[in-house]
Amino acid sequence: MPNGLTAEQVRHFTDEGYVMVPDVFTDAEIQPLRDEITGVIDSAAQDMLAAGKISRSWAEEPFETRLTRVFGECAEILSPIVGRAGGGHSGPAFFEFITNQRLLGCMESLVGPEIIGSSVYRIRPKMPCYERGAVPWHQDSGYFSPHCDEELIVTCWIPLVDTYPENGCLQVLPRAHGRGVMRHFTHGPGGFLVIQDEDLPTSERPVTVPVPAGGALFMTNLTPHCSSLHTVDVVRWAVDVRYQSATVPNNIGELPGDYSAARPTHEIACYPPEADFVVQSPAQPERVVDSWHAFHEIRQRFETQGDRPPGPQRGWVPVATADRA
Repeated sequence: MPNGLTAEQVRHFTDEGYVMVPDVFTDAEIQPLRDEITGVIDSAAQDMLAAGKISRSWAEEPFETRLTRVFGECAEILSPIVGRAGGGHSGPAFFEFITNQRLLGCMESLVGPEIIGSSVYRIRPKMPCYERGAVPWHQDSGYFSPHCDEELIVTCWIPLVDTYPENGCLQVLPRAHGRGVMRHFTHGPGGFLVIQDEDLPTSERPVTVPVPAGGALFMTNLTPHCSSLHTVDVVRWAVDVRYQSATVPNNIGELPGDYSAARPTHEIACYPPEADFVVQSPAQPERVVDSWHAFHEIRQRFETQGDRPPGPQRGWVPVATADRA
């Protein structure tokens, strides 16, 4: 298909567990999301300035550095972007970005024509020396329910600025996705799950993957990956979203209260606390979420209701527990 991946790109993804595609988005397609994020920062900064929490709004700073300047005076600026319990900001430009037809064409090459937007979708601002900006080695399946370990959920890591080793682009461990889910520990660096060095396969060498703005790094949910701290004076803005086939367990059409751990596993979403949604369906086009308002309504059901389903319990233990063993 004209908007999809080449046969060589699909082969690389299948064999290596990842593929970098440098030209998924044009600059014109990225700019609306940059502008929307800038608007969120500006609104929050103005409120913080009025409350006396910062000395200035830093409006003269460019997209790549403004967040760092405001954060240096008050860390509250991150809240409207990354959120607390849920996925953070997800305005109209964000919705248009994650339903971009070229992106979905790439996903069709990997999961088929019936495409579900998997529930975990995030905006990731990585600032210089920001502890939670560094994510240790992990597999996304470490966060998902075990009954989905054999399923394919494609992670799309899409930077909004050029990324390179000095500003914290990702590293991946090629071919390790064929080994299944490795042992993870909780309370790793930044509070994230972590695969400790002794549990990483030594037969493969990590690959550093620079990605230009407009490109995307596609990975399987079993591909170990990480990113490190950086000191370059820019924010490494990125979006990560996930897509899956409609045959993979999901919570399409459900309310948070519908969740029950007693249901058959094929009826339980891979990550129950957040909402999946249909982004492409030639078989049932009426199910496609084709507007931001519909997307926002679905997402808010899970973010605001008190009966939000729990996250998967895989029995991972804290790093400190392992260190004492």
